[in-house]
Amino acid sequence: MNIVVAKGLTKDYNGLRAVNGVDFEIRRGECFGFLGPNGAGKTTVMRVLYCFIEPTSGDIEVFGINVKDKPALIKSQLGVMPQDENLDLELSVIENLIVYARYFDMPKRKAMSVANELLSYVELSGKARANIKSLSGGMKRSLLLARALLNNPAILILDEPTTGLDPHTRQAVWKKLNDLKARETTLILTTHYMEEADRLCDRVAIMDQGKIIAIDSPGHLKEMHGGNLEEVYLKLTGRPLED
Repeated sequence: MNIVVAKGLTKDYNGLRAVNGVDFEIRRGECFGFLGPNGAGKTTVMRVLYCFIEPTSGDIEVFGINVKDKPALIKSQLGVMPQDENLDLELSVIENLIVYARYFDMPKRKAMSVANELLSYVELSGKARANIKSLSGGMKRSLLLARALLNNPAILILDEPTTGLDPHTRQAVWKKLNDLKARETTLILTTHYMEEADRLCDRVAIMDQGKIIAIDSPGHLKEMHGGNLEEVYLKLTGRPLED
């Protein structure tokens, strides 16, 4: 069953076409990745999907609802882990979660309980009262993941979830995401890491200059075109996949 359907999705910024008439469907419970370099249009697609910006033309439905019709209803069932570390530096680790829970009208007592459970899940219980500025980059990414899970979302959106992390921390984040996938949470992510797409994604949409060039499983793409995903990208687009 499809949980997201996009048809002819287009987004322009000041006369520049960031996303150019893309079509895709995302199945409930799968991990779907948008693969491409910076500027390919991946993040713009995600921002339309989680109702941060409206499309210029075309349609995208989430849970069968058009994003232009009931954005608040859609947002209530989404979790978003952004690429930017937009944590509140004036609040402690646990306060960041409790304050954010207000967006979902969560009573303070429940928010405290859920926040403690999530900090345990991402292995930050020992940092609950710590200042955000004292956290490592990996800890901040883990906290962003915990925040994205506060409302027990049906869809978890991850924009470059492991950018800037060391290999050990990246592996730890992947483990958590695979665990969520096993619980049938739908994961939608953007990435330019080949191994990340291979390890997490059931299917990937290869994007270049605002267009989707191909959609398939990483394994089938490699089988059809030969080589690893980076070589597949080069063959399909004529350009290397660079950060």
